[in-house]
Amino acid sequence: MAAASSSLARRAVSWRRLLLSRAFGAAAGPAKRVLVPVANGTEPIEAAATANVLNRAGARVTVSHFPSPTALSLCLQICFFLQLTTVQCVPYCSIGVRALCNFKMLVRYGGMPGSANLRDCKVLEKMVKKHAEEGGLYGAICASPAVALAHWGMLKGLKATCYPSFMEKFPSDVIPVNSRVVVDRNAVASQGPGTSIEFALALVEQLYGKEKMEEVAGPLYVGPQDGAEYTIEELNPVKWKCNGTPQVLVPVANDSEEMEALNLIDILRRVGANVIVASVEDKSQIVTRRHKFNLVADMMLDEAAKMEFDLIVMPGGLLGAEKFASTEKLVDLLKKQAESNKPYGAICASPAHVLEPHGLLKGKKATAFPPMAHLLTDQSHCENRVVIDGNLITSRAPGTATEFAVAIVDKLFGREKALSIAKELIFM
Repeated sequence: MAAASSSLARRAVSWRRLLLSRAFGAAAGPAKRVLVPVANGTEPIEAAATANVLNRAGARVTVSHFPSPTALSLCLQICFFLQLTTVQCVPYCSIGVRALCNFKMLVRYGGMPGSANLRDCKVLEKMVKKHAEEGGLYGAICASPAVALAHWGMLKGLKATCYPSFMEKFPSDVIPVNSRVVVDRNAVASQGPGTSIEFALALVEQLYGKEKMEEVAGPLYVGPQDGAEYTIEELNPVKWKCNGTPQVLVPVANDSEEMEALNLIDILRRVGANVIVASVEDKSQIVTRRHKFNLVADMMLDEAAKMEFDLIVMPGGLLGAEKFASTEKLVDLLKKQAESNKPYGAICASPAHVLEPHGLLKGKKATAFPPMAHLLTDQSHCENRVVIDGNLITSRAPGTATEFAVAIVDKLFGREKALSIAKELIFM
């Protein structure tokens, strides 16, 4: 136990130094530019993970709204009733084909009808083909390798993968490979939301090399065996009860971690939970931590506080967590939830900066973002990726966000539903 605590302490110090000195791996010198086309129907987890991870590597990511040149509001109605805008988002008409030489990589997200919307955009097709002819890197995930890249003839003679149910749509001149990520020459392809971080890290490796990829991967705490059946550490198991459709509150703040927030919202809505996204700021639109996506909340926290919830669960992001901790109404909701023996949870910075200081971890086992785990009174289970102790659930980092959400599905809907959604996401 002493050795484990010592190892945890050393790792915490190491990562704290890394976060402060390198700002999650910001690259020296001019940033490499990456163009990311998005459309209505784009898959949110894929969008958040790819932009987030590339930003951590130091890339300058430009998100461009396709296919309509008149869509100047730049508000995307993406999958599962999520609305995103982004402060770095520009309409494609302001980029132009000639400016494409400034980009080192083009990346397309999946999701339907998002992939089809991108495929049908002739301007985008022309841009991508020109980029490839000049030796540029390009990638796609989920349905997009088959629906867009292969349709445009961009994968001829190459090995590629995509979402399993779209594999049969590859033409005969593409070599299909049932793998989570496939890199062949300048093309990178991946399978789905559950492979998004692996996809993004493969893009980082192609842009910056293996050493940079490993540097960026470290603070994400990506699972060593992605694709294997998920496991959770559960103590004092109790049944999470709800009458009818589970009612879930996900508070969000400026600088909330987008990968963690969107995994929770997207996955829980996929399985049928009624997820209320509530802003603790003074307006419904909040700016997320890494890529500065503007997430449009369903309502303000004051309105949500009038409702009853079967689960309250918070994403991380240090500044977002600090805002949660200073929001008296949210803290009161969490305390009422705990006192009523109703489920509540948090990931990354939030267990250490919200739950611990307000006494919501007293007598409970929990985990948190490893560099912050020293703030927990009881650190005995901090090495676990997801910990459930009775009505409390906690997790560690962006790289454990999918496991965290799937574990919640397990508790609210049962193991069968959890395994089903994990397979749908290509998480396992």
